[in-house]
Amino acid sequence: MHDKQDESLVVLIEEFLTARATRKPSPHTLAAYRRDLRAVAALVAEDVTTPLPLNALSIIDLSPRVMRAAFARFAAPRAAASVHRAWSTWNSFFTFLVADGVVAGNPMPAVGRPRALLPQPKPLRGADTPELLLASVARDDGRQRDPWPERDVAVLAVALCAGLRLSELLALRVGSVAGRPGERRLEVAGKGGRPRVVPIEADLDRVLVDYLDSRARRFGSRSVRPDSALLVDRRGEPLRRGGLQYLVESCYRRAGIGDRVPRGARLHALRHTFATRLAEDGASAAEIMRLLGHASLASSQTYIEVTAGQQRDAVRANRTNRALAALVQLGRGAAAR
Repeated sequence: MHDKQDESLVVLIEEFLTARATRKPSPHTLAAYRRDLRAVAALVAEDVTTPLPLNALSIIDLSPRVMRAAFARFAAPRAAASVHRAWSTWNSFFTFLVADGVVAGNPMPAVGRPRALLPQPKPLRGADTPELLLASVARDDGRQRDPWPERDVAVLAVALCAGLRLSELLALRVGSVAGRPGERRLEVAGKGGRPRVVPIEADLDRVLVDYLDSRARRFGSRSVRPDSALLVDRRGEPLRRGGLQYLVESCYRRAGIGDRVPRGARLHALRHTFATRLAEDGASAAEIMRLLGHASLASSQTYIEVTAGQQRDAVRANRTNRALAALVQLGRGAAAR
């Protein structure tokens, strides 16, 4: 075996994260990997016969028995999805160590894990909510110190009509809007470094043109060069994660639809609304998968299933069905007499 067996586990974790960085995960994904690896490792360090500081722990301390005990403690206060994510991270870590010749085998198959449940879509509630939101934000609001409705509408419209993730919105450049009139598209740097193309219709294209024109008036033509960030703040600086989240929250407040936004899905509710409406209008799971940049068909299928459930609920609520149910009950009563 490799002489790295005696190396600190913390050092091996950092080597693994460096190797993972070549796949271009988001900083938040890398931070989650590090958090999961160090959290379980800290439990192992506490649980060995003679407790060790984390930096003194080595890979040879991680037997299947030790990992099972550590994961049992890790799982106790956490949701199943968090435990599943940590298990997958440790599985990838050991796979990396096996490939590098540091350990002979991966102990993780001997460690139980909960079944990963696919998250359920959380679109905006209310059939007219997206339209209400866009109409409200398009109006100048006298209460704003520096209103910029063209920019605000552009942010919401791209999220609602192209279904982009927060990180994908932030990564857009002015030059990401490409193609000839009638064939316009967004070139998206997707999750996990997977690029995709999302067609955009003439109305969204017009919204983006109006926004970029207003931006050129505010900050000059150099501010809309192809390599410039597509979405900027009121100073002309690229929008960052917190700024984009705050902008969307403020749009919800201005439209008075806070009670229609599912908890825990503030900006992501716009992406879910895009996907849910695709499903309602008859798009297949494969089409939704390509447009949203999902890695698996199963994630896209949830939108189809939720929509089918909503359709069944609507049919069940039909007054004719209720009348039919009364007739059936009446018939059963007559037959029993």
